[in-house]
Amino acid sequence: MDEVFRALADPTRRSLLDELFRQDGQTLTALEAHFSMTRFGVMKHLKLLEKAGLVVTKRRGREKLHFLNPVPIRLVHDRWVSKYAQPWAAALSGLKDQLEERRMEKVFEIYIKTTPERLWQAITDPEMRSKYQFGSQFSADFTPGSRYEMTRPDNGGLLGEGENLEVDPPRRLVQSMRALWGEDVKREGTSRITWEIEPVGDSCRLTVTHDQLRERAHDQLYGGWPMILSGLKTLLETGELLTTPGSLMYGYPTQPAGRRSR
Repeated sequence: MDEVFRALADPTRRSLLDELFRQDGQTLTALEAHFSMTRFGVMKHLKLLEKAGLVVTKRRGREKLHFLNPVPIRLVHDRWVSKYAQPWAAALSGLKDQLEERRMEKVFEIYIKTTPERLWQAITDPEMRSKYQFGSQFSADFTPGSRYEMTRPDNGGLLGEGENLEVDPPRRLVQSMRALWGEDVKREGTSRITWEIEPVGDSCRLTVTHDQLRERAHDQLYGGWPMILSGLKTLLETGELLTTPGSLMYGYPTQPAGRRSR
């Protein structure tokens, strides 16, 4: 897999794969015509793609034909892009549809000076959670398969709901999420949020992955994560609250900007 990533890191090699995707089974001469480089340069890039298993060659008479091999790309997709892989035999066009049109993944990472146990508590304790997530109220017991709800602080209206899919304290929490605070986000359906805690010295690296999002999904679904995680870091490291207005996400007011409390 390392060789696949190295091969894909170069824009010329990616363009060669695009050309083979457009028309498979091309000769070196045919491929060379699409690039402003020497024949030797194209050969060198093709050799690296062959070594990574992304291109295979076959002899047809006196010609050597180059074919795109989608299997390594499928392995990358299964390992890194989607935990719930589509059937192994999916065609490359189906893979392209999954990667470019249907799915989107957002990853947020932050370092917090705290212990894994204290960070887990801040994520799963409803009272602590409301302090850095725009004041919204959580109702959950954080057991595998249990349901949770997120409600407005002003009138108790439902902001979101989901299921706790995996609960592995103090390391990993996986939740489904269906946003309900507006018609635009309701139409987006259900997505998935994964919280991963890794101790690093006297701190923790917290990685939040929001995936199974429709490509070009409404940015309200994931746009609040930087503010939420900044508030979480501030709370755990200083005991203070960031007073980012809930109206930025859910359309209701919170404490006036600039006011802080312990």
